[in-house]
Amino acid sequence: MKRTVQAALLLLTGAGVLRVSLFSDICLRYVKEGLQPFLIVSGIALVGLGIVGAVRDGLPFPERRRSGDAHHSEATHVQDGRGHDGHGHDHSHGPRIAWLLLLPTLALLFFAPPALGSYTAARDNAKVVEDYSRFEPLPSRDPAPLSLTEFIARAQQDQRQSLEGRSVLLSGFVTPGTNGTWDLTRLLVACCAADSQSLTVTMHGVKAPPADTWVKVTGTWHPDGTLGTPSAGLALDVTSLQRTPQPPNPYLDRAPLTDSAQSQAG
Repeated sequence: MKRTVQAALLLLTGAGVLRVSLFSDICLRYVKEGLQPFLIVSGIALVGLGIVGAVRDGLPFPERRRSGDAHHSEATHVQDGRGHDGHGHDHSHGPRIAWLLLLPTLALLFFAPPALGSYTAARDNAKVVEDYSRFEPLPSRDPAPLSLTEFIARAQQDQRQSLEGRSVLLSGFVTPGTNGTWDLTRLLVACCAADSQSLTVTMHGVKAPPADTWVKVTGTWHPDGTLGTPSAGLALDVTSLQRTPQPPNPYLDRAPLTDSAQSQAG
């Protein structure tokens, strides 16, 4: 790979990184929010290196001629069986493996891959919800908005059985299931998409929307096992379903806004 091409590839890679991290939040499909500043710095550094390489290879003619004379002398050494390092190797070109950066770079620039979805969730490890020391009282009005993490914890840990008879509001994306059920899913990451783990709650009573559709569901805990113990099933009897756009940060498990709260926020 020629040096001019190396510089161009650095510029393209840096531009791709900046496109998904500085000029949009696309990078949140792949990494945690806290890593976004580091991506921005990396993108700026790559662009800077590309500019330096382009300027270096675009020197004024007299300077380039002197460089050309030096390269000609070195090339003579190569023909005589001696390279730049005295062993017959020419290091004026970069490694060919660098071409492998081209496809992912173009993908970042023109077609950023989507966030992980149902395909990953169906093959992923289930996230173990940490033990809660205490639970705050649920809102007095139904439906009570909960994250999937809190719903799972209340179902299996809350000895006061706060979910008994209560209508709750959950959000996530659709993962197809079996026997007429489907899973409401969230994927959580510790660092990046490669270490994702899934949170799933099985939905009963409503036909599954297409896979990977983001939805808000309202319903009550589906009786299975003993509520407030590890035997409690992680399932919901759905009474209503609403399709929603994918959130900007799909790996952040938060309680959804109710319709009234969303209208006030808007």
